[in-house]
Order: sequence, then structure tokens, then C-alpha cells
Amino acid sequence: MSPTLNITHIGTATAILEINGVNFLTDPFFSPAGTAWDAGRVILKVTEDPALRLDQLPVIDAVLLSHEDHPDNLDELGRQLLDGRHVFTTVDGGKKLRPRPAVYGMKPWQKREAIIAGKKFEIIATPTQHVPGDECTGFIVTGDDFGTGRDGLPNAIYFTGDTVYIEELDSIADNYHIRVAVMNLGNAHVPMTEDPNGPLMQITMGGKDGTKLFHAIKADVLVPMHYESWGHFTQFGNELRQAFEAEGISDKICWLTGGEKITVF
Repeated sequence: MSPTLNITHIGTATAILEINGVNFLTDPFFSPAGTAWDAGRVILKVTEDPALRLDQLPVIDAVLLSHEDHPDNLDELGRQLLDGRHVFTTVDGGKKLRPRPAVYGMKPWQKREAIIAGKKFEIIATPTQHVPGDECTGFIVTGDDFGTGRDGLPNAIYFTGDTVYIEELDSIADNYHIRVAVMNLGNAHVPMTEDPNGPLMQITMGGKDGTKLFHAIKADVLVPMHYESWGHFTQFGNELRQAFEAEGISDKICWLTGGEKITVF
């Protein structure tokens, strides 16, 4: 037994993960090309329209929100999707998004069971290292009907959220058989201070460190996201393809096409 997974990429870190027929939406962002925000360290400006508008979405059953305080992961349009749905996010995010009835703020490695669209899931928050001082989380999704895989471990699906590679994530392989790792990549860099000409810091993975995490957690398939449409990214589609080829994992990559439902397994 194994979960079924279809992914429809909408843009950046926003995608519909249709898991066993239940629609999870990651990091809701629906602003049109040209929209910009002053994030202090950097001016964020999106250069591409989302592949789907809000009125083109199927029914969304739950939201995996890695962080609510960066507009490229949650914009004003995306906030409309938080009302009346299960929303899993950071502890701070859980507080700021109140009083919505089904928003759950989660600490790293915290587990929460939920009945979503009539099916039982377990959501596990995973640690990240993103922008210093700001909370962010990744997620593991599993359930009783996911079956087991390597070494009898429960099958699971992993969404990294925005993070660089950190060794703490290696322990995922000890507890779960990750059938697919959906990774926010792009090798994003932003200034370390308010000075836009100051030294830069890395805040998401590129192809090489994404590969390192992929191997460390012993995942079966890597799905890249979050590598187009923004100026603070430094590795886009072509650069990532070259990196994965150099790392020898091209046959493990499932590429997405905006607006198209792609069957992963």
C-alpha cells in the first residue's frame, strides 16, 4: 500500500498536493505579475502570474502554510483560503491568524492528527532554517492508509518549506519512508542587514544542498518548486537541471508544469 499523489503547481511555493484524493494547498500566493512588497532587507517583486486564479481552484481541504509573515508565501489573496479550513503553520502564525477555528500552530517535530475530508491524516512539523528571527516550518504528511515502505517505516510525503539544509532533518529517515520530497529551492539569497549592498545570506536550498537532503532522508522522488519568478533566487530551472545532472539524480526528479496536474505516484 502506498499513498497516491497528484501535484498541480500554481507558482513559487504554491501547489495543490492531492493526497489520497484530499487537496492540500501549500503556501497560498495568487498575486499577479508585477506585484511588489518592501520586505526591509529586499524589495520582493513577482515576475509571473499564478498558473491558476482563486476562482479556478478545486475544493481545497487543508493548507500547509510554512510561514505567514513573508508575502511570497502568503499574500492577501491567499489569506482568503485560510477561512474555514484546516491550516497547519508555525506557532507564531497560529497566534497571528486567530480567531480562525481550525488553525494549528506547530512546534518542530510536533504531531497532530486530523480528519480532513473524511480521512485521517497525521501532520508532523519539521524544523527549518530560513530568515533569522522569523519562524518557518516544513511538514510531513502520513496516515494509517499510507502503508509502510523501507524497513517497515510508515510511508510519508514531505514538504520542506523554505529552508537551507540542516543536519537535524537527517533524522526524518529514521522515522519515515519519504515517498516524495517536495522541496522549496531557488538558492535564494537576501542581504544580512538593511543595507541592500551588504553581505548576502542563503535562505533556501539550491540543487546541490537539495540533493544532499534528498540523500540524507532517503527519499524516493524529489519534486522541485520555488525556483522561478523572483529576483532573490539565484538558481532557476536550467541551473537546477544542471545541478541535479551533476549530482547524478536526474532520474529521481519529477518536474512540474504550471497549472497541470502531474501524477507523482
